[in-house]
Amino acid sequence: MLTAALVSLGVVFVAELGDKSQLMTMTYALRHRWWVVLSGIAIASFLVHGMSVTIGHFLGLTLPERPIAFAAAIAFLLFAVWTWRERGDDGEGLPVAEPRHVLFAVISSFVLAELGDKTMLATVALASDYHWAGVWIGATAGMVLADGVAIAVGAVLHKRLPAGFLHGMASVLFALFGLWLLFDGALGWRGIALAVTGSVALLAGVVATAKLVRRRREHSLALPALEPSPESAGSERGYRPRSG
Repeated sequence: MLTAALVSLGVVFVAELGDKSQLMTMTYALRHRWWVVLSGIAIASFLVHGMSVTIGHFLGLTLPERPIAFAAAIAFLLFAVWTWRERGDDGEGLPVAEPRHVLFAVISSFVLAELGDKTMLATVALASDYHWAGVWIGATAGMVLADGVAIAVGAVLHKRLPAGFLHGMASVLFALFGLWLLFDGALGWRGIALAVTGSVALLAGVVATAKLVRRRREHSLALPALEPSPESAGSERGYRPRSG
């Protein structure tokens, strides 16, 4: 059982690096508290890997991929609209209390996204060769650790980029996930999925870059007006500059 847990932890951790789950985690971390996001990921991972172990080890069944992908696509598009509407009137994030339904949103989105994913397939394969309980525990821990890295990256971005920009980026990422799952996973149109998500990502990148450049330019123009002149600085120290 210990061997199964360690092997599953390593396999799932490596498989999750750079996967959409990490991007989803970072997206949630840009908008919500890290411990809420990590708790939702832990619960979702426990459910998904328990389901995969049960399906692969005990039942030997397969999942209907397209209906699940369609449901996940609709969920992500709804999350995109929800995140965008919570940005506030001026585009900045609202300092509100953590909504109760955030945990449910994290759990449901991760469960839908992971069903039929390569991580779940790897868990099914491991459960056929190793102890099922060890695979369940190790796979859950591996996903939580990998997504914890993504949360740390999101925390660093929070300190370096404006809140409104980050929340807008979170909404765009949710939309990209939803569009990709809709056209590729649900409809099987890989080419159209690449074209649509690539176009949306390019458009969002251009708009975001233009806004950042404009904000920095406005900030640099405002700096000279805020700096005190030599005369005003001298008068504040209690003397006047010499005349003649």
